Amino acid sequence: MPSPTKKTKNTGTSFRIAAKICGAVGLALALTGCAGVDTTAPSAARAATAQARFGTVDCRQAKCIALTFDAGPSEHSARLLDILKERQVPATFFLLGKRHMVKYPELVRRMADEGHEVASHTWDHKILTHLKPEEIREELERPNAEIQRLTGRRPTLMRPPQGRTNDTVHEICRELGLSEVLWSVTAKDYTTTDSALIQKRVLAHATRDGIILLHDIYDGTVPAVPGIIDALKERGYVFVTVPQLLAPGRAEPGKVYRP
Repeated sequence: MPSPTKKTKNTGTSFRIAAKICGAVGLALALTGCAGVDTTAPSAARAATAQARFGTVDCRQAKCIALTFDAGPSEHSARLLDILKERQVPATFFLLGKRHMVKYPELVRRMADEGHEVASHTWDHKILTHLKPEEIREELERPNAEIQRLTGRRPTLMRPPQGRTNDTVHEICRELGLSEVLWSVTAKDYTTTDSALIQKRVLAHATRDGIILLHDIYDGTVPAVPGIIDALKERGYVFVTVPQLLAPGRAEPGKVYRP
């Protein structure tokens, strides 16, 4: 595997610094996203509609779990896509624009072509709750336009950096047709390169309807993925994208989803 570029190393460092700041706010935020936010569980989304159609997996019956990756693409993403293809596992990718989609456009196209859900993690990983409304809108509109240009499909999901969101973010997401997706499981892979530890952390907290948060920009994460997939399959889990997890319901713009 080629060595990370200087830009990628800087990106990883900035993410680790941001993650440590986020961790200081409290363990609950790190584990489940933004505390105090009115969220909708996948089971509630499924029950809220009488629509009869859903994906190839019916999560009303199956023991579903969603694997999600933030902050890519990166030099590790091609290997990750190989692993997912080998094991026939769909994932949801929350992508960054600056230094990521711009640098690896072919990987964004490949994600979409191979059946993964391609979503937004903002353009430059700015904390949205610190921004003015026009700045929030730009952080969300730019990746939307780039994803649509590369894949032909405008994203309907986004994940706010550090899970930080508020009413202003909700309203702008509603205007842009975006739903916010948080998580229930994190390996805190920004704190370690130990793949075995990353796997252990995920497996310790995995539950039905869970949404697993990982980052394919870090060296230890992608090597942990095969073990995570194999162990969860042995426990009877079926891997789905976030939209499949909600089906037959559909994510509603402006709402926040978290198990």
